[in-house]
Formats: sequence, C-alpha cells, structure tokens
Amino acid sequence: MNTVRALLAALAVALGPGAMAEPVAPPEHRRGEEQTFLTYPEWFLVHSPAEYAAYVKDRPPSDFPYLGHVAQLWRSYGAVTKATQKYPLNLGYHVMIMVIATSTTVEYALRSAYETIVGRLAELSRTRGMTDEDRYAARIAQDYVDFIRVRPWYEYDFIAKLRGLWRETSFVGPDMLRKWERKYALTTEYGIKAIYGWLIMKATKASYDEALPVTAILVDRLPEGRQAQWPELKALAAVSNGAALVTVPRYAAFKRYSAALARTGANFREIAGNGRNARILLTVLAPSEWRPSLDGSSTLFEDPILTQPGRKRTALVLTVGGLATGLRALDAAREVEIEHVYDY
Repeated sequence: MNTVRALLAALAVALGPGAMAEPVAPPEHRRGEEQTFLTYPEWFLVHSPAEYAAYVKDRPPSDFPYLGHVAQLWRSYGAVTKATQKYPLNLGYHVMIMVIATSTTVEYALRSAYETIVGRLAELSRTRGMTDEDRYAARIAQDYVDFIRVRPWYEYDFIAKLRGLWRETSFVGPDMLRKWERKYALTTEYGIKAIYGWLIMKATKASYDEALPVTAILVDRLPEGRQAQWPELKALAAVSNGAALVTVPRYAAFKRYSAALARTGANFREIAGNGRNARILLTVLAPSEWRPSLDGSSTLFEDPILTQPGRKRTALVLTVGGLATGLRALDAAREVEIEHVYDY
C-alpha cells in the first residue's frame, strides 16, 4: 500500500491537462483496453436471457426470436472484432467468445426448432392459460438472469432447479399434454446445461485465474457520505487535490456505481489501468428514433430489441475521461436506459 501511495503522489500531476504515461492502478487491477469491446458478446449472453425472461412471463416461448438473437450475437462480434484491430490480438478471449457463441447458436437453433413444432402444438392444447410448469420456467429464467449478472453462468445450480421442477409442479392436473411436454423440455434443458456447465467450469478453472470481482478507478473527487451510499466502494490510496484510487464492484454493479459517482460530479481519470484517452464501450436502450448526441462519442452498432417494437440497443464508444459527462447526459435523457458499462 505504501508503494502505491508513493506512486500516486509522484503521478499526481497526471491529473492535470496531460495524459498519464503509466497506469496508476496496481498490476493486478489492470486489464487491456481491447477487453471493453470483447466483453460485449459475453454480456449479450446476459442481455438475451434477460429479454427472454421478460418475454415468457406472459407470452409463449415458441414466439421468442431465437434465431434473430443468434444473428445479433454474430453481427456484434464482427463489430467488436473490427473495433479491436489496432490492439494486439487477444487470442484467449477470441477463443472463449467462439466457444460460447457457437454453443449458444446450437442451443438457440435447437430450441427454436423444438418450440416452433412441439412446443407450439402443446401450447395450442392449453385451455387454462399457463401451466404450473410454464410459470416455474418463467421464474427460473429470471432467477438465472439475476445470477449471471454477478457470477459466471456455469456456476448456476441447474440440478437444484431440475429437482424443483419435479417437486414444485404436480404430476397430474389441467392441460396434461402441456404439463408433460414442459416437464420433458425443461428436464432436458436443465440436465444438459448442468453437465455442459460442469465441463466448462472445469476447463475454465484449469485455463484461467479467478477474475477479480472489483474494478480499480481513479476519480478526481470522492463524494461525502460515500460509505453509507456505496458500502462496496473501497479506497486504495489518496492523491492530492481530493482525487483517489478506489475499487468498486465489477460487472453489472459497475454501471450503478459509475453512474452514481458521475451524478455527484466526479470524473474518471483511469479505469482498470486505462487512462483518460482510452476508449470504453457502453450500451443504452432507447426508442428507435433516438439519436445520440454526446460530445466525443461514436456509435459502434445498433440493433432492434426484437421483443419490443420501437426500441433499440445502441453501442456507444466514449473515452474514459468523457465517460462521466456521457453518463450524466444519458441519465437526463428521456426514455433512455443505460444498459451496461463494459469495464474491461
């Protein structure tokens, strides 16, 4: 810690108009700038299940646009690959994306075929709306999304959900055809994902170190009363003029913390070792006619939200130094939701 403080004091001048020559964050907190782009396909596999969970609360899974999501996944991967061409090749990340994108393509293609034929026929046999199995599947779909916003998907306990399916839904009752078709479909899905997830977990733990659950950021000021408002914000070291190096939760919570800090007037000077001129990606959900007008930003791609006509996802590229200004502007925009900030 003393070494970090000495380094920060020596680099305090970097908070002025000039750019930092070296990252302030300790080495274990640094991540490559290209990862802000390459993490998008991973997060699409959170956004897509989130859209599915919202959809099947009151609509049939047979109508979900599985193949449309596959097309969006691969199209976005092409966009982020193009955006990272100037960086050294991050082969490990590309391999990981290819594995998860290919497996998702297979999964969604099979689900689309099954739901379009077998699932739809079983839906037509219902006389009393959603069965207990339909409602159980919708609840587990949302529970899964809540989990993967914080933890890797392969850690999700599909076996427990499989047991719950058979314990919490009856063997007999109204709309028997649909009940047993759903039991078959969900048993197959949860069982296969439990086995595949276990294999991926073993391979991941053998190939990669455990990722830090926090992101180190250098901010030009810290708000008063931060411990009460943001208990997970931890100070690593102080710099002159009120600036500080802190850690905040990574992944989904980073959006909440970064937006909250921006609302207080704080500005970012470094995120995960990437200085103020580094690029950072964020996505927003907005009406189809919305056009971004943030200073210094560019649009990487746009996709319609297939289950919400009139809404779209826009991927914006800002600089670290301009992120707080952009977050404040988006926060004030009507009908615009900041979906995620991709913190490397």
